[in-house]
Amino acid sequence: MKKMSKLLLGVASLSLLLAGCSSQSASKAANKEEKKEDKVITVASALDSTEKILKIAEKEAEKEGYKIKMVRVNDNVQYNKLLQEKEVDANFSQHGPFMEAYNKANKANLVVVQKVYDAKVGFYSKDYKTIEELPDGGKVAIPNDKSNQGRALAILDEKGLIKLKDGVGYNGTVKDVIENPKNFEFVELDLLNLASAYDEKGMVLVYNYPTYLTKIGLTPADAIFLEKPSEQPFAISVVAREDNKDSKKIKVLKKAVASEPVREYFEKEEKVSLIPSF
Repeated sequence: MKKMSKLLLGVASLSLLLAGCSSQSASKAANKEEKKEDKVITVASALDSTEKILKIAEKEAEKEGYKIKMVRVNDNVQYNKLLQEKEVDANFSQHGPFMEAYNKANKANLVVVQKVYDAKVGFYSKDYKTIEELPDGGKVAIPNDKSNQGRALAILDEKGLIKLKDGVGYNGTVKDVIENPKNFEFVELDLLNLASAYDEKGMVLVYNYPTYLTKIGLTPADAIFLEKPSEQPFAISVVAREDNKDSKKIKVLKKAVASEPVREYFEKEEKVSLIPSF
């Protein structure tokens, strides 16, 4: 009986030992997988231009043992929602004023961590080549979000086509237009839909970014006029959260997107459309 008890005790001890070893192995495997996952920097974006930049940046990040994974979205809301909800580490699809408007509307804590490039923005016209040719009463397509609308109206003001209230700068809206000598009809559209307005009947001017114009075969060289170079806050930037802005992942990402190979890409491949901001 004592021998049987000892035998059973030995079997139980062995089982516990094996279970412990199994548990430790599983834990080590889980930790290993977690560490591996920690080396993947997820970045949400809606832009083709940022996808190309991230591919170049990934080669730089790999030098420090990190991978960059782009999470593609189809609108200008999801990349901020994903970041706010901690589904991604960062996003790379917007400028500071657009981010600040999102923060205010959604009680978010997103922050610009690295400015990357300025896009050459301006107005395009299918039927007219000069400002002097523009007819009275034509339609003008501008963004419907406040930050980009303010930028578009500031360009029209600078060109003398409208007059904004004094002091509004880049923060103006259609309500701030106090003089409209050509009686333009402003058509407010989402950024993603502005390019399709180019072919619309009666549309004399369309504001847009180079990234969205590629689908209709246009570049800034085709603009009737572009934004005058100036100190302005519209650089497309890497954005993180307040709680992860100083993390290792974000430090690696910042360094990678502002690296010399990325600068060379702008200067060699995108000089018609994009200007490095670092």
